[in-house]
Amino acid sequence: MPRHIRKGDNVIVRTGKDKGRTGEVLRVLTDKQDPGAERVVVKGVNVRVKHIKPSQANPQGGTVSLEMPIHISNVSPVDNAGKATRVRYETKDDGSKIRVAATTGEQIGPELKKAK
Repeated sequence: MPRHIRKGDNVIVRTGKDKGRTGEVLRVLTDKQDPGAERVVVKGVNVRVKHIKPSQANPQGGTVSLEMPIHISNVSPVDNAGKATRVRYETKDDGSKIRVAATTGEQIGPELKKAK
């Protein structure tokens, strides 16, 4: 089954403590053993503070803010109006496959499958 979210997409968080926040997808994490456990890392969303022990590279140690993954079902792509949208897949006449926003009908991101 194709994913509705890809790296570089602008998304809005639909549920959880960061509900309503938008950001760019930095990574999509897939789990080969459990396909239902896909997660995404969104810039500026679900930020946690991690404590770092002193090391040679960082002799002082300290704290680092990191974006942690959230489940892919909790985010939706954003259309040009800034609203959440569902994703539809369309095949053009030349055979290329694209993602289309269900609300506006505009293309989301680059082509998924090139024309032959």
